[in-house]
Amino acid sequence: MAEVAGYDVIGDIHGHADELEALLRKLDYRKQGGTWRHPERTAVFVGDLIDRGPKQLEVVDIVRRMVEEGHAKATMGNHEFNAIAWRTLDEHGSPLREHSKKNEDQHAAFLAAVDGNPELHKDVVDWFLTLPLWLELDGINVIHACWHTGYMDRFADRLAPGNRLTPELMNEAARKPAPGGEETLFNAIEVWLKGLEAPLPVGEKFNDKDGHPRTEVRVRWWDEGATLYPEAAMIEEHIRARLPAVEIPEAARYRYEPQRPVFFGHYWMSGHPSIQSTLAACTDFSVAKQGKLVAYRWNGEQKLSNEGFHYVQDGRT
Repeated sequence: MAEVAGYDVIGDIHGHADELEALLRKLDYRKQGGTWRHPERTAVFVGDLIDRGPKQLEVVDIVRRMVEEGHAKATMGNHEFNAIAWRTLDEHGSPLREHSKKNEDQHAAFLAAVDGNPELHKDVVDWFLTLPLWLELDGINVIHACWHTGYMDRFADRLAPGNRLTPELMNEAARKPAPGGEETLFNAIEVWLKGLEAPLPVGEKFNDKDGHPRTEVRVRWWDEGATLYPEAAMIEEHIRARLPAVEIPEAARYRYEPQRPVFFGHYWMSGHPSIQSTLAACTDFSVAKQGKLVAYRWNGEQKLSNEGFHYVQDGRT
């Protein structure tokens, strides 16, 4: 393969294969020998390949072929992690992710795609387990939700080479520790793959995108100046506006320190794609909720700009 000229960082796909193929075409990738490729560039997927959309296995096949043939890299998203935990049993024979109605509803599209084919289900989930939790590439960092160096420093040496989980580590990674106990790999996974959260002020709550009530809210970890709830909370504007102007807890504050761009997904952004700062860009613009499938075309710049975004919507450029 030719020397890499840059990276195309692609956001959460959630089973939307038509949009993925349209975006790859727009970025001048071509399908050759069953694999999408670019003569000079490498695609980077931020995770959440599955759940919600109509073409689960088609997306996995596209991305997996690109990764295995050296035309792409990918990180694990929380939906891939959940898929592994759904199928992995603990020492008592119970699944690491409870088979509750809420969890099953979230995972329904993928489960339907592998229904009746346990060998295929195992093969795909085994591949998910090979995905790194984060990537440090030439000039950029990539993670699904939050680049938290504190947890990286603490737990990286326990991971398999390449910042990967193992079947043995899944037990700790998927099991919530007792209240007040020592932080475990579970806490790190929650932040890396789901983001930093803060408890809402007493009496405040909201329903998330799936209608579930929440008393905790994701915060803008990339913005060190967002210390008050109305600034930091990642919720709809009308809910954010009513929050009291009090500081979020210290544990929910974080500063992105490495002086190189970081790319991530996960946050269901809307509207026209724009960067979070000159060092941070989210590429998840809600394709699974009639939004856009977005890529940031990175060409070596150390200050990001909105001109780097490319996107498709409803399978159209």
